[in-house]
Amino acid sequence: MEDVTGALEAVDGTVLFTRRWRANPPRAVVLIVHGLGEHSGRYGHVGGFFADRGLETVAFDLRGHGRSGGSRVDIDDFTTYLQDLAKVIDTEVVPMDLPWVLYGHSMGGLIGALHLEGTERQPTAAVLSAPALDADVPPPLKIAAEVFGRVAPGLRFPNSINGEQLSRDPRVGEAYFADPLVETKTTARFGRGLFAAQRRAREAIDAIALPTLVVHGAEDELVPPSASAPLAAVEGIERKLLPGLRHEVHNEPEHLEVLRDVAAWIDAALDQTSP
Repeated sequence: MEDVTGALEAVDGTVLFTRRWRANPPRAVVLIVHGLGEHSGRYGHVGGFFADRGLETVAFDLRGHGRSGGSRVDIDDFTTYLQDLAKVIDTEVVPMDLPWVLYGHSMGGLIGALHLEGTERQPTAAVLSAPALDADVPPPLKIAAEVFGRVAPGLRFPNSINGEQLSRDPRVGEAYFADPLVETKTTARFGRGLFAAQRRAREAIDAIALPTLVVHGAEDELVPPSASAPLAAVEGIERKLLPGLRHEVHNEPEHLEVLRDVAAWIDAALDQTSP
């Protein structure tokens, strides 16, 4: 398995850092969209797992995250993330001329859902891991984000994430907070944009019209399982609630079992959609 890094320019000139785990030979492509404050480098074991099974895997650091350019976790409209995603698809995925799968985790799952609700550049299938279509945030804090997002948009707030929420494996949290590329604060402008994107995604979930797997840890305290529950009612979407697991199901002690199940689902979805 070969891990290759690169870069590309977004439509506004922002440089986006990319990764690729090569399969030899590739039979399909998986495109990973990571979550809030993290970066593509935390998915090496995921990309390698898929690549070893013939699924060439591409990932990139969202703008303002990791090694990509842009103000740190500071964006006012998630449409910009969708434009960046479209550029990555056009540059890194489409030229391979293979079936492809969108894999989004947490905020990446929210971005993925918004993309699936559109009409262009659609994948063959999708996997949404703990998609952040909602947040367990008291209404006064949402109001505060709306207000400060307008009057003091650059004001920074901590993400209030602790390591135990990520995984039952303490090494995951320790590595997360020791990682210099992890961002632990967001701006008020970002919070306002996030809540708006969540409302938009929830209102359009019925527009998702391709095979989609939702996986969600039943003990997730960062993105409560209730956030992904409405997706289970959409035709073509299969939702699996994983007992005992926390937010990053791909980083739990059972992560190999989780990834095997996801890979098996992807194989079945590709078989069903092949000519």
